[in-house]
Amino acid sequence: MNENRLITEMRNPKSQGIDNKSIGEILRIINEEDALVALAVREALPQIEKLAQMCLETLKSDGRVFYVGAGTSGRIAFIDAVELVPTYGLPEGVFVPIIAGGLEALRRSVEGVEDLAEEAKKDLSNHNLCSKDLVIGIAASGSTPYVGGALTYARQVGCKTALICNVDKPSLAHLADVVVCVVTGPEVIAGSTRMKAGTAQKMVLNMLSTTVMIKLGKVYDNLMVDVLVLNEKLRSRAVNIVMQLTNVDEETAKITLERANHNVKLAILHLVSKKSLEECQKILNVEPNLRNAITMLGG
Repeated sequence: MNENRLITEMRNPKSQGIDNKSIGEILRIINEEDALVALAVREALPQIEKLAQMCLETLKSDGRVFYVGAGTSGRIAFIDAVELVPTYGLPEGVFVPIIAGGLEALRRSVEGVEDLAEEAKKDLSNHNLCSKDLVIGIAASGSTPYVGGALTYARQVGCKTALICNVDKPSLAHLADVVVCVVTGPEVIAGSTRMKAGTAQKMVLNMLSTTVMIKLGKVYDNLMVDVLVLNEKLRSRAVNIVMQLTNVDEETAKITLERANHNVKLAILHLVSKKSLEECQKILNVEPNLRNAITMLGG
């Protein structure tokens, strides 16, 4: 594909002459362009919904979700996948981020690796990709060879596939079961897709993974009841969640969490149902959705 024809590579008429602008004017132009991103994401909501459903079905079938990208797209994928572990108590290796060039590419630009389609096959093979898994390629241009290689191999294995991009009619669309096109238009600095395109990708992945976590029962109301207590901030958050959902005082919340081995769901179910921790744990083993578990215990 001729990159010059991609809208992500075009010059933005709104930012022409930006090098002659004051700092305030530059910031204003960038902000006005950024404000368009959420509107572009809104247009893609039907496709994002399809992808969220696909992710949910994959996880319920004991499959994994792979994010695959190069450069900015790969780094954004890592941010989303890694943070699901402490926020929602998700085991590592369920959402798997893969970036062209490997971990070294997270801290510095590794030139040329995005053009190596065969490397994507090797990287996915190292994770023992299987037909139960879902591979989501992320590429602003919708044409990155590394992402194309990942989607091609995923199809050969029998995986479901998806593509998140920032152009209309991406060249890799034929390799994806679901295509999410968030058309963010020309960047303030032509071709700098770490800007609007990157912001859009971050928003889509946030929406996608958060929705899936909610539907997996890792959220009660709008609280992260599967949060892992790994530091003092998270310890305080866990105590506050227990207090809000059970109306107990801080001391009671702290003591109960200690007894529940800092399992927020278990502490809440114990306090709401008045049942023993052992009985509550048995229920949660069968029904991890807290709302349903409370109903089962007559809370």
